[in-house]
Amino acid sequence: MKVICIVLGFIFFGLGAVGVVLPVLPTTPFLLLAGFFFAKGSERFNRWFLGTSLYKNHLDSFVKSRSMTLKTKASLLAFASTMLIIAFFMVDIIYVRILIIGLIVFKYYYFAFRIKTIKPEEVQRD
Repeated sequence: MKVICIVLGFIFFGLGAVGVVLPVLPTTPFLLLAGFFFAKGSERFNRWFLGTSLYKNHLDSFVKSRSMTLKTKASLLAFASTMLIIAFFMVDIIYVRILIIGLIVFKYYYFAFRIKTIKPEEVQRD
């Protein structure tokens, strides 16, 4: 199981790294997944991931101060909304569609009122 988590961590890390260069691919959701899988898979790889510039540039401020730049929020919301909208149209069960609408509403509420929006120059760097 640990090997699978490490492999998935590297896959999502790679996708996040590609997302830095390609504007159509969001960086932050993939790096969040990479962090999750590295933490589950290996303390050594997790420490390495936390030391990378990708982590420090895209996730560190959120982990330390529960804040994000508007650009980061927008990319996360756009990616998650796209996935939920695709699921909405692929499912014909009314209860699942209601659940998806509820998730979308909750997601926007949470990002608007529970995560502080900061300017790029306010991002904490070590």
